[in-house]
Amino acid sequence: MFTPQPIAYVHTPFKETATIPKGLGAKHEAEGVIELLREFEPGLADIEGFSHLFVLWEFDRSEGFDLIAHPPTDERRPHGVFATRSPRRPNPIGLTVVELLRRDGALLHVRGVDMLDGTPVLDIKPYLSSIRAEKLRRGWLAEAEKRQAIGNRQ
Repeated sequence: MFTPQPIAYVHTPFKETATIPKGLGAKHEAEGVIELLREFEPGLADIEGFSHLFVLWEFDRSEGFDLIAHPPTDERRPHGVFATRSPRRPNPIGLTVVELLRRDGALLHVRGVDMLDGTPVLDIKPYLSSIRAEKLRRGWLAEAEKRQAIGNRQ
């Protein structure tokens, strides 16, 4: 095992979890800044060529975990925690895809943040996917979206 160390902290408009968009149809369009610790800035060389980034981060204000989660996106139906984005996980690690807007030295200006202000960032990787969109499946979330669409038409 290893002990993760933050490489950066993210600055976002979200001071409380209740203000982060959640649920079906939630749009993650908020902008933020990922501020790398100075000793890690050389690791950003050539990052400007990527449009999107994976950001691995820590749910640093989450305590404990549940193996069964009740996400608001599915009328509180139970799902295994590994089939959700719940913060209450055995290892409190978050993953977000953000759009890279620009780099200013050790600062990455991004769009699509969904974490609290001051959240520690564990790693950043360029977003790469060889999976075609038509091959992707959305599991229980697709079913919840269908139920919501039917409910909206009635």
